[in-house]
Amino acid sequence: MAPAVPTTMDRPHFIGIGGAGMSGIAKILTQRGARVAGSDAKDSATAEALRALGATVHIGHAAGHLAEDATCVVVSSAIRADNPELAAAAERGIPVVHRSDALAGLMEGLRPIAVAGTHGKTTTTSMLAVSLDALGLDPSYAIGGDLDAPGSNARHGAGEIFVAEADESDRSFHKYAPEVAIILNVELDHHANYASMDEIYESFETFVGRLRPGGTLVIAADQAGARELTERLARNTAREDIEVVTYGEAEDADVRVLKVNPRGLTSEVTVVINGKVLTFAVSVPGRHYAHNAVAALAAGVALGLPLHNLASALGKYTGVKRRLQLKGEAKGVQVIDSYAHHPTEMTADLEAIRGAATDARLLVVFQPHLFSRTQELGTEMGQALALADASVVLDIYPAREEPIPGVTSTLIIDAARAAGADVRAEHDMAAVADVIAGMARPGDLVLTMGAGDVTDLGPKILARLES
Repeated sequence: MAPAVPTTMDRPHFIGIGGAGMSGIAKILTQRGARVAGSDAKDSATAEALRALGATVHIGHAAGHLAEDATCVVVSSAIRADNPELAAAAERGIPVVHRSDALAGLMEGLRPIAVAGTHGKTTTTSMLAVSLDALGLDPSYAIGGDLDAPGSNARHGAGEIFVAEADESDRSFHKYAPEVAIILNVELDHHANYASMDEIYESFETFVGRLRPGGTLVIAADQAGARELTERLARNTAREDIEVVTYGEAEDADVRVLKVNPRGLTSEVTVVINGKVLTFAVSVPGRHYAHNAVAALAAGVALGLPLHNLASALGKYTGVKRRLQLKGEAKGVQVIDSYAHHPTEMTADLEAIRGAATDARLLVVFQPHLFSRTQELGTEMGQALALADASVVLDIYPAREEPIPGVTSTLIIDAARAAGADVRAEHDMAAVADVIAGMARPGDLVLTMGAGDVTDLGPKILARLES
């Protein structure tokens, strides 16, 4: 039986309903019986998937899109104060609900697992959702990416477990009260909202402080920021009512990774957990994805799920869109899409591809995401691109930000060349397919990389290669 929809959420209006986080909440509310409406800047497959469920989706933003009987307006941190629908809500006295509050409401009465960290949240959340479903537990979930089809980023299930991606970027993960929390890593990112690592640590400590009494924190033992957070938590005796489970290759890890064996585009992982040696398959390449699977395994065990059954179910996960997703092959050239936009993510995905296809030449099309991130981490992005055989760097995708004087892709290109990389600038997105077709030869791998609309280039590159 579906949890009751609060009266305030009976007729919600979502501004930016096509976004990864917003569309998931809208989908679950629709499946629970709410009359959902919303708007987005452009039409999309996600919007069409919401319409198929019965939601009303308007294209463009206008005060007239806000229905007379709307009970609330749901927004994310990306929505500007001058949005006409938001202004109309204020004029009419309609409550405005932040996305994180709406998601927190969906978890009430269930057993939530919240997956946090600077990188890897979407993959780990997806692994849990797929494996729990394979075990017949029918979980609800809200993920920051699509599993296998547009609109598959969320689902209302009949089971008692709710798996959610917990976003630290705007501190919205402070709203959740999970039974099990996963922290994959802790690094400085989202520079518009965090000025220092101390602020990051304080934010994650607040998140841990929201764990339910008797709950479990699963946290990485290998990553420096996660270890520092664990030490800070150990000095804070206020949360002696939770269990902390560390995982990784460190000798003192509670769940210790003994070995990660690459098997082409898959991996085999051997761990010691609860005193038992266990080997299981992960259907995606790379050490960091293997560690994500181990975090998911530890979280499932914390919920009381059978260890071997869960390990087998994790092998059912075959990837999520934009996370090393194979887009296709043409003329002997494979095109893969990566969401990586932080230097750590870029390095991890490039190393994973290198490990999976050691003899292939790797060509990268990279689109930087956000001016603030490029300003702070542009040098490290360029250094990461040195792992490729050749790279094309596009202009910065601004997303929600205004340009910062002097901050351009040149910061990345200069750093990449200083690191010995073969890299070129390309300011015209329409020209990229021709550029790559001129560079690629049979046996090469092309990786489109970034969090913006660089993902749209994969099919265009494949079509150009075919022609």
